[in-house]
Amino acid sequence: MTEDALTLLCQDTEHIHSREELATKLKSGRPLRVKLGVDPTAPDIHLGHAVQLRKLRQFQDLGHQVVLIIGDFTAMIGDPSGRSATRPPLTHEEVLENAKTFTEQAFLILDKDKTETVYNGDWFSKMPFQEVIKLNAKVTMQQMLQREDFRKRIDSHQEVRLHEIQYPIMQGWDSVVIRSDVEIGGTDQLFNVLVGRDLQKGEGMDPQVVMTLPLLEGLDGNKKMSKSLGNYVGLTDVPDDMFGKLMSISDELMPRYYRLVLGEDMDAEMHPMEAKKQLAAKTVALYHNNDAAQAARTNFENKFAKGSLEEADLPEVDCPPAESPLIAFVSQVYQQTFDQKRSNGDIRRLIQQGSIQLNGEKLSDPKATLTLRAGDVLKLDKKRLIRLR
Repeated sequence: MTEDALTLLCQDTEHIHSREELATKLKSGRPLRVKLGVDPTAPDIHLGHAVQLRKLRQFQDLGHQVVLIIGDFTAMIGDPSGRSATRPPLTHEEVLENAKTFTEQAFLILDKDKTETVYNGDWFSKMPFQEVIKLNAKVTMQQMLQREDFRKRIDSHQEVRLHEIQYPIMQGWDSVVIRSDVEIGGTDQLFNVLVGRDLQKGEGMDPQVVMTLPLLEGLDGNKKMSKSLGNYVGLTDVPDDMFGKLMSISDELMPRYYRLVLGEDMDAEMHPMEAKKQLAAKTVALYHNNDAAQAARTNFENKFAKGSLEEADLPEVDCPPAESPLIAFVSQVYQQTFDQKRSNGDIRRLIQQGSIQLNGEKLSDPKATLTLRAGDVLKLDKKRLIRLR
């Protein structure tokens, strides 16, 4: 059983330090304390976050204890991982508000009864400055400057603020405080998680196993999934939006989404369109239910495959005043209806490409004005349509 559990837990990981240590801990027969630290810099969880949460759920299903650390203190610093500039700070009130939504959504995946939720402000806010100095003495500047993102910024004459150097030390100290056996993180967290091992060793503790998971690319297939980049699928997106977003990914990205989102391999013999529909439907079923998945698929096919817009359930938008500028109206719809910011240049390119259509007719003039009527259907791009009311 231990070997089966080890194989399952190591599946779809990028880095484990080390598999042998994890095997030893599993053989101990005691529930392991498996840590994930999250800084709620935004309220919502997307499929990128879910990669790590699903791995935690595997540990829970095997009888282990998940410790979810809400970085209410570290979030006010901002994790510098992968950043080319200092993060703007958040207030404690903003962090706590985000944390409330974040934890509620995390339990769409995690078993609440097997999750211990703690806030690292509980120990860092009470740490006297003398203890901060002692904590800093446990690491060297040479260690911190091994971080690739710090080195790059220094080499390119960009500033690295001293408070940013505190971040990996604080994340590592979290592991000491909660006595973690395993820490989960994205590949961009490897340095921080290894610091946790070093600090645990320094305290005479058995060091945690480091387990990093792939970063899920966003819908653009380029940068990692992020709400700020608008390339995300939220766990609480309504079924139609979730389905439609997933239908926009490239064929090349599908096998990776099958593995990281669903934990299964894509059937290479399946037609790409059907494979994508199954990916979208299974994901909707995972976070909603089977009926919602089937309805979303039917609605998508009504909108796009069959062209039956009369039957499609589309977002409704009030008709603008007569002679409204096309670009301005489209920009407003993206922002207010789909929570996306699109520049005038982006919208102009969509128009020139023929993506924007009114009742099936392409709108080709970026300088055009619109006079719309209730019932008109405006297509913004390959996955977003609205109906005027």
